[in-house]
Amino acid sequence: MTRPTQLEPNVITEQGLRELAEKGHGVEVLCQTDPERKGPSWYGRWIMRTIGADGKEKLLVTARTRLTQNSIKVREFKTATGVISFLIGIGFDHADIPLREGETTLHKLLNG
Repeated sequence: MTRPTQLEPNVITEQGLRELAEKGHGVEVLCQTDPERKGPSWYGRWIMRTIGADGKEKLLVTARTRLTQNSIKVREFKTATGVISFLIGIGFDHADIPLREGETTLHKLLNG
């Protein structure tokens, strides 16, 4: 009998984040570096996490499974456009992006 590989309890994949957002969990965007404007685009570093009604957080990661020790990596967004595209892909009809290091914004689906 094989058991499915489990992710760490405090991380989540894109699919899992989408499912939790549909169930009413908030999706928080955290700005890790002040963005800089280069031409028409804004470059910085943002990460996302879900926050349940119980206050438990799960960081969005790039890996679907853990194949080797320390192989899970937090998903970083390097452009404001990347953050917007991701949030729209989850089902949000707006994107509020924090623009100062350490700031966060919280998104919730209206049907959640």
